Amino acid sequence: MNIFTGLENIVKTDCPLRDYTWYGLGGNADYFVTPESIDQLKDVLSRCKENEIPVRLLGFGSNLLIDDEGVRGAVIKLEGNNFTKTSYDGNYVIAAAGANLSKLVLDCVRKGLSGLEALTGIPGSLGGAIKMNAGGNFGDIGASVESVTLMDSDGNIFVKSKPELVFDYRWVNITAKVILDAKIQLVESDPEQMLKTIKEIWIYKKNSQPLNTKNAGCVFRNTRGLSAGALIDRAGLKGLQIGGAKVSEKHANFIITEKDCKSHDVKRLIDAIKQRIAEQFDIELELELEIW
Repeated sequence: MNIFTGLENIVKTDCPLRDYTWYGLGGNADYFVTPESIDQLKDVLSRCKENEIPVRLLGFGSNLLIDDEGVRGAVIKLEGNNFTKTSYDGNYVIAAAGANLSKLVLDCVRKGLSGLEALTGIPGSLGGAIKMNAGGNFGDIGASVESVTLMDSDGNIFVKSKPELVFDYRWVNITAKVILDAKIQLVESDPEQMLKTIKEIWIYKKNSQPLNTKNAGCVFRNTRGLSAGALIDRAGLKGLQIGGAKVSEKHANFIITEKDCKSHDVKRLIDAIKQRIAEQFDIELELELEIW
């Protein structure tokens, strides 16, 4: 008996995950599930738990590498209207986890609500951004998030708020399986001034990052207060290539991919970079890129 009987309209089997990531690499998922409601999501989680099927949540795949062998178990993507909606209440925005982060930033600016401009140019879903406390030189999302609504593996829904909710560099103390939405506190500001700020951030990123290439953002976390990109550059690794994967000449913490690249090429290049940095600077680089 198929464990997803009755849910065939939201479940694909042996689904290519490369179609859902910015790298466009990797194998298939045993099950790819796109629930249309909270109840369906609960049902899917329950069936997976009963049948001991591993579950992963997929956002926009903008900072993710899928193994060439694919992913065993179920990959859930929250993309229906119930999981992408946003609403505004005074200086607060309540946004679902599947909301487009870039669109949310612009919508807030147009409404004269400031607090998310630092996230300009960071692709992804709101849930993914919260899970890794996305940010950069200009700030991170955790500074504005007041609370999150979560769902555990048993389908229980609960809210976690500050100060119990703690953000740090590329980290948040969320262990629940699913982020459903977030309440974000903003402040009234001048839309024209915010648009100017956004344009300045875009120009900075355009000049310093390989935006017109296939990449998945920064590969490594900064460490000991040092820029991972600067360390890789100092090690002379810009342009280093293994198979179809190459260290960007523009920003050394980006790995770009070329035609016929495999996930294995990216992983081998990551290992080569880590080894060189360890040998040269006695520093163990940690991944910011997520690998499944």
